[in-house]
Amino acid sequence: MEALRIATAQFEHRSGDKEYNLSVIEDMARRAAADGAGVIAFHECSITGYTFARKLSREAMLDLSEPIPGGESVARLRGIAEKYDITILAGLFERTEDDELYKAYVCVDGSGLKARYRKIHPFINPYLSPGNEYVTFDIRGWKCGILICYDNNVIENVRAVTLLGVRILFMPHVTMCTPSTRPGAGFVDARLWANRKADPTSLRAEFDGLKGRAWLMKWLPARAYDNGVYVVFSNAIGMDDDQLKNGCSMIIDPFGDVLSECRNLDDQYVVADVVPEKLSLAGGYRYIKARKPELYRDIIGMDHEPEQKVAWLDAAP
Repeated sequence: MEALRIATAQFEHRSGDKEYNLSVIEDMARRAAADGAGVIAFHECSITGYTFARKLSREAMLDLSEPIPGGESVARLRGIAEKYDITILAGLFERTEDDELYKAYVCVDGSGLKARYRKIHPFINPYLSPGNEYVTFDIRGWKCGILICYDNNVIENVRAVTLLGVRILFMPHVTMCTPSTRPGAGFVDARLWANRKADPTSLRAEFDGLKGRAWLMKWLPARAYDNGVYVVFSNAIGMDDDQLKNGCSMIIDPFGDVLSECRNLDDQYVVADVVPEKLSLAGGYRYIKARKPELYRDIIGMDHEPEQKVAWLDAAP
């Protein structure tokens, strides 16, 4: 493996407006490629929009979703990737030939679809089916994987893909600034976003506090550190339907250190160079080799009744 320059982006998508969202993706891909990036990653449902889907009927979801790889959006991504010689990762809703619906995230380069991942823990719409497999793929000699948003909160998922050989883990999200049982959580007033140019200080205080970045930093660097992998976190910023999101898209190295992070209160991307030497120097590399799975194989694999509660889903800002 050789050093690879990766970009991660944040932008304010428009609900259901694929043309606009793809135009932003193309502009950022073009500029990132000019900055030497070989890869750019966008957030969960960056093509379709996200939170508005909680209100959609099955028929509306079928209209919004697309086949993969045969849909127009993947074809558009391929054209962008080929034009600028850059690999693109982005999210959308998928529709199968049998009209099953999935929350999908794709990796596309100039040759076409490299990977499709289906979210294991979807919840934004009741008609979505859960994915049932991990996905690994290669980008310029690096073994990569994808886990979408809530999938990363179940720590077994991150360790599982690491054990499959993943060294760069893409984590697309639409997260933060929503109510939860944890202290300090809650919505952020949309008026602060509208007034961000006149008063960025008040908005930044909300975005960086326990409603946003301070919560993220409780766990996100630990996923990279414990597993000795690079993490590429991508998140939306701005209004997502009636909710405000705070971006903070970032790239974290195997030591759990932030290499680069989006800090603008606007659409932005940042780049970082990932190098193979850190993989074997990081603590996670040693911890994985020190495992004794005979002690906990049966414990981790015990049967249980899955339960997924999302505190904010029925709440209104």
